[in-house]
Amino acid sequence: MRISNLRIMAMLVISLAAALPASAKTLAWTAGMDAVSMDPHSSNSTFTNAFVTNVYESLVRFDDKLKIEPALAESWKMTTPMVWRFNLRRGVKFHNGEAFGADDVVFTWARVNSPGSLVRGNLSDIKEVRKVDQYTVDIETKTPFPTLLNELVQLLVMSKSWSEANNATEASDITQKKENFANRHTNGTGPFIMKSREVDIKTEFVANPNWWDKKLRHNLSDVAFMPIKSDATRTSSLLSGVVDVSVDVPVQDVQRLQAGAAINLVQGPELRTISLGMDHARDELLYSDVKGKNPFKDLRVRQAMYQAIDVEALKRAVMRGASWPAATMISPFLNGAPVSLNKRVLAYDPAAAKKLLADAGYPNGFSVGMQCPNSRLVYSEQLCLAIGTMLSRVGIKVNLMIEPIAKWIDRLNSTDLSLYIMSHAGLPMADAYAILKDVVGTHTATIGGLNAGRYSNPKFDEYLPKIASELDTAKRNQLITEAVTIERNDISHIPLHQQPVIWAAKKGIELHQSPDNQLRLWLVTVK
Repeated sequence: MRISNLRIMAMLVISLAAALPASAKTLAWTAGMDAVSMDPHSSNSTFTNAFVTNVYESLVRFDDKLKIEPALAESWKMTTPMVWRFNLRRGVKFHNGEAFGADDVVFTWARVNSPGSLVRGNLSDIKEVRKVDQYTVDIETKTPFPTLLNELVQLLVMSKSWSEANNATEASDITQKKENFANRHTNGTGPFIMKSREVDIKTEFVANPNWWDKKLRHNLSDVAFMPIKSDATRTSSLLSGVVDVSVDVPVQDVQRLQAGAAINLVQGPELRTISLGMDHARDELLYSDVKGKNPFKDLRVRQAMYQAIDVEALKRAVMRGASWPAATMISPFLNGAPVSLNKRVLAYDPAAAKKLLADAGYPNGFSVGMQCPNSRLVYSEQLCLAIGTMLSRVGIKVNLMIEPIAKWIDRLNSTDLSLYIMSHAGLPMADAYAILKDVVGTHTATIGGLNAGRYSNPKFDEYLPKIASELDTAKRNQLITEAVTIERNDISHIPLHQQPVIWAAKKGIELHQSPDNQLRLWLVTVK
């Protein structure tokens, strides 16, 4: 059966030229990393999640403004506070020609909950997915859940019969280096069909001539993706014409690219907010000269650190003007974001910071190790160096521990840290609750998965189940505002800024940039 499926796919690729208009174009694009896997359920990497949505689809999708729109479901309604009924789109075909239906949705839900799946945590509020008939499914949530549609963006549907035929009924477990057929082969319903894949070298796609979205928003026939890790090489590849689009443009190359007549830049704030976190839990810090106590447990110390950091100077001197200073960890572009609170709770004031430290019992300051990645965040090293200098001016001597990103991630996961830089984009839900739940909530089996500093505030925690279940939008937004007010006054973290999304393309290529930094190929047109 596997051979039959591959033959069908090859026939679709061959027939593409006849199915697409004569004006169809090719596109080559690049980023600084490759997708971890083509299995839509085996990774929770933000880039990978975005990459595979050009092949696989869910019942709903985000547009470039992060508004929900129909995809494999044409419509939906709540039948009870915890049951949503979805009417599936008829006539949809998988890339191998098989018909899409309710059985595939139910199968996908089971696959998402298989041992190797890393996206099941993104769908943990769903209790059950049930087939009503061939084109109707009911989705039951564990509690009333107002942001189910946002969460469902990650329920990328796979063909039940194709998965069974290719022994891919469970997600490939990449954490254990256990691959299956779906790791390097695809069969979605989406706008593009994967033609070939060479990991870390090139992945090629062709447009799906039978895509259900008859708006045909793009005019692409062939797409090649080539990951290029080196910043300098990505930029030179764009300037020399090796690639047409880069979605990972270094800030330092912006002026150089703007000076060229053949390149257009698209730039805006990313959902990702960069913040400082600290160890709130230990009675004595792992990396500090303070013995017998933890200075970060004292609010005055946290306030002093907040007032010692000049976010405007970071924007000007480190980020070259390409950042948006933040007063909360929640981007104003996230659903439910309390925009009224996006003003710094304390002003930059080194003198006030020194007094706060003295009042807290540290008139001569103290030393602390700071964990930073050498990549991933825009200007990671420079940002940490600048923050270390600012803190040293008020007496907090920072010993920088700049390490490869893998080591930094391990530290965050194992809480092997004292003071650290971190980020969160509120994805994949694109909702304020994602940050409050993942980063601020007290760590449990289901809450606070990214709360590496183990901050805990019972008063704040009381808001999480209320926000998660409030169906009235106005009431829910008020709850978010009240929760964020508690968190920011307590300074669980020190928000710094939203970093930039910078894309570049040859002139004549129209891109629709989104603050989630996802290139939606079905929105690209080439003149």
